[in-house]
Amino acid sequence: MKSAVKSSKVNRAWLNDHVNDTYVKLAQKDGYRARAAYKLKEIDEALHLIKPGDLVVDLGSAPGAWSQYVRRKLSPKSATGGGAAAGALNGRIVALDLLPMVPIEGVDFIQGDLRDDAVLAQLAALLHGQLADVIVSDMAPNLSGIASADAAHIEHLVELALEFSQTHLEPQGALVAKVFHGSSYDALFKRFRAQFVTVKRIKPKASRDRSAETFLVGVGLQG
Repeated sequence: MKSAVKSSKVNRAWLNDHVNDTYVKLAQKDGYRARAAYKLKEIDEALHLIKPGDLVVDLGSAPGAWSQYVRRKLSPKSATGGGAAAGALNGRIVALDLLPMVPIEGVDFIQGDLRDDAVLAQLAALLHGQLADVIVSDMAPNLSGIASADAAHIEHLVELALEFSQTHLEPQGALVAKVFHGSSYDALFKRFRAQFVTVKRIKPKASRDRSAETFLVGVGLQG
């Protein structure tokens, strides 16, 4: 009974924080599907990664906020406001997630598991032989609360993004991947350092203070 009461209090506290969250309100105002759009926005504005004409691959895309942000960046002449930017799309967006995603104009979406060879082949086919300029990965597992298991799952998803970028990223392209501070963090950072010329660690303001998430950005594949 005490556990249920505690859980109820935690849920109410989370809901209160969520409703009053600055980025939640901004997302509602700007038409984004989730506050996560502002994490990618801050990273992109700091490092100038996404440019009109780019091919961008969005891994772990649902519910679509990152694809919405990219869509806007590839439509610089579209009307301001509204996360689902309209107007001519200068570039391409290919997105993938295990979960369904409500369609976004101009975004090619695959629902499937990146660990599945058939899905990986389908994703590669959608690139039409073109290498991505930017790959963004917001992939994250459902956390179990078992630290060792969660760390292994997180590490595996980031490894998948790294492997995909090794094959499908332009030599001077960039990978943005969500990671979590924990037992797997140092190993993942070393992997980034081994694969990319430049590696940046960014904790966007839109990431909640209590969250262990941060983002690693690798630019330029090692020769």
